[in-house]
Amino acid sequence: MSKKFQHTSEKNIETAVLVGVTTRNQDDKTTIEYLDELAFLAETAGVQTLHRFTQKLDVPHPKTFIGKGKMEQVLEYVNEHCVDIVIFDDELSPSQLRNIERVLEVKILDRSNLILDIFATRAQTAHARTQVELAQYQYLLPRLTRLWTHLDRQKGGGAGMRGPGETQIETDKRIITQKVALLKEKLKKIDKQKQTQRKQRMQMVRVALVGYTNVGKSTIMNMLSKSDVFAENKLFATLDTTIRKVVVQNLPFLLTDTVGFIRKLPHHLVESFKSTLDEVRDADILVHVVDVSHSNFEDHIAVVNETLKDLEVLDKPTIVVFNKVDAFTYVKQDEDDLLPKTRENYSLEDLKNMWMSKTDTPTVYISAVKKQNVEEMKQLMYETIKAMHLRIYPNQLLY
Repeated sequence: MSKKFQHTSEKNIETAVLVGVTTRNQDDKTTIEYLDELAFLAETAGVQTLHRFTQKLDVPHPKTFIGKGKMEQVLEYVNEHCVDIVIFDDELSPSQLRNIERVLEVKILDRSNLILDIFATRAQTAHARTQVELAQYQYLLPRLTRLWTHLDRQKGGGAGMRGPGETQIETDKRIITQKVALLKEKLKKIDKQKQTQRKQRMQMVRVALVGYTNVGKSTIMNMLSKSDVFAENKLFATLDTTIRKVVVQNLPFLLTDTVGFIRKLPHHLVESFKSTLDEVRDADILVHVVDVSHSNFEDHIAVVNETLKDLEVLDKPTIVVFNKVDAFTYVKQDEDDLLPKTRENYSLEDLKNMWMSKTDTPTVYISAVKKQNVEEMKQLMYETIKAMHLRIYPNQLLY
């Protein structure tokens, strides 16, 4: 038994190293932020991160993503520490994936594959499982060749050795292509059923919770609807769309909890989850939840707004809820410090008095966990929803 195999079999958790590249379009600070998020994704998938490797390149290496010297460093570390997985922060092309596996001889994942794996474990309903399965097959299809690299070692040809890999790949491609077509048809039927359900809903304003993953949308959903939607401190804790009837000050409305957004979200997932995102499109009001305690919350706002723009819903009436104010921290700068303030030196009050106060979008600052300013949030939602209700259903009485 090899040392690497023996080490893996003796432990209960897989270990990984992370690999990122700083390019001309991405500085060192951004690379660190992305790798922090990648480490959180790995943790969510049950993988322990041991080390990180970064390299500065104009663009990622077309064959191996990173250069030869850096690859040798990764290989040395992987062998020395018996690492199970090497995770790359960007989506790898099929050829890059194949080349890297040949060098490192361990499991290779990219960000897209890791997110797909998390989605697969989180999907609970038949709808979500179908969406994830479709995305997985679409991701796998161009990468089939690497599943048959063991046939490369069968040199010399001869009887029974003439192109078995190629034949098997073509067979698998045909099977997966057929499967993709069947899954798309299945999703079309589910989408039609959901459209019918949306039309049959009572005449109530529809409100959708949107935001970056792990900002507390499900916690807010539970608080407002007095329901028990699954919520925990992990990325993509909620995958299935949840809809509840909520009443605030005798005003009923429908509240939807949607899947969280993330940077570099795989294209296949966006395509597969279009029907889930229809709940956002059909909403009358958006409640954009932001984790204000996160050091990069401004970037998260930008990612969510870009996604909403792609969905053509950015102009919908919106309330911004800055959540987790209880966890907000900052480094107070000494009065005699002449250096300019950095982002870490601003208090929440400082930020409120800066760009936050200049936006036209209604905002509120709360802690859903600590129940801070919750009544203020409910009042803001009530006023916004009431105005929308009177506009959409002018002849319907409000009690």
